[in-house]
Amino acid sequence: LLVSKDLGKHLLEVEDLLQKHGLLEADISAQTERVQALNAAALKFSELEGYQPCDPQIVCNRVNHVQTCLEELGELAGKRRKELEDSRQLWAFFQEMEEAEAWIREKEQILATKTCGRDLSSVLTLTNKHKSMLGELGSRRALLHQTMKRGEQILAKKRFSPGGIQEKMREVRLRWKKLEEVTGLHQQRLQEALNFFQFSAETDDLVAWLQDTYRIVSSDDFGHDDYSTQALLRKHRAVVEEVEKHRAAVLALRKQLALLAPEHRQGVDVQIRVVEVEQLYGEVAEVAVLRQQWLQDALAVYRMFSEVHACEVWVDEKEQWLERMEVPEELDEVEVVQHRFESLDQEMNSVMGRILDVNQVVQQLVDGGHPSSEEVRSCQDHLNSRWNRVVELVESKKSQLSSVLNIQNYLLEC
Repeated sequence: LLVSKDLGKHLLEVEDLLQKHGLLEADISAQTERVQALNAAALKFSELEGYQPCDPQIVCNRVNHVQTCLEELGELAGKRRKELEDSRQLWAFFQEMEEAEAWIREKEQILATKTCGRDLSSVLTLTNKHKSMLGELGSRRALLHQTMKRGEQILAKKRFSPGGIQEKMREVRLRWKKLEEVTGLHQQRLQEALNFFQFSAETDDLVAWLQDTYRIVSSDDFGHDDYSTQALLRKHRAVVEEVEKHRAAVLALRKQLALLAPEHRQGVDVQIRVVEVEQLYGEVAEVAVLRQQWLQDALAVYRMFSEVHACEVWVDEKEQWLERMEVPEELDEVEVVQHRFESLDQEMNSVMGRILDVNQVVQQLVDGGHPSSEEVRSCQDHLNSRWNRVVELVESKKSQLSSVLNIQNYLLEC
């Protein structure tokens, strides 16, 4: 049993042999105690004095022979245990290598059937799964390294033929290297898909924002008075600032597109999408500029109307006063009226400046093609007409005053 060359053909068989060998060692251990007791009893016969049933030397030789045989049996048992343990280590190595190969095959099949997703959500899900797989790969790599190290140790003992061990190690190393390459390629494809779908999502968000902004900047609401138009203008300036802030994002689209994988950036749809975004941004920026100008023009119109109204209130007041005023004939009263006309001249100079400003604003609006040019021009003509009427009345009254003063002076001289 102890000199048997049967060391097993797989791990389970070796384990069975080791179990049987353990029973044999236990039997040897039990027999050792029995032999030692028998030898001790036998040696007493070699120490007898007087009658000796057997030659003491024969007894000693027999005891020594049995002891030597027992020791040889123990050495054989130890040698066979060592051989069986080495065999178990060898077959455990092969089993671990087979398990590693099976794991590699499983992951290769998974990677071969994996897609890169159809949208951002699915890509993120696959990316998280791939990260988990990379964690498994790291753990398996450490186990495989330990198994390879045990294989090197088996080779160093030179107890078994190195051919099968070296071939198995070389084969697993090649398959592992290929698995890491495939894993790296899949990770790269996932990252490329993630970049593409993130680019698409950001582009869609940008398009949605531009469409909403276009609806805002293309509004035909320009307010109904000075206050409401100023409020709209403040809001519009904030929108213009946001449009300007998004300019960098639009300009960066082509750079981001160039960084995508060829299979993604060379697609006709994505290239058309970028052009559409650029065109839409250009339209938004252009309409925003126009709306700001229109709001400013509307504000100028409302302020002009406000100024015209203020001037006309003054004109109404003075016109009514001039029409009701009668030139006095007494010198004292004439001088009082004359002082009032001197104050009126100062007021008229001030109002004339305001009317000139109104005329200048009107001219700018008309030259700029303002849609309310006719209304503005009509308002201007009406104000100028009334102003001229007041000027005529003032000149007429001054002429009358001058005549009265001349008469009074002539009478005084006489």
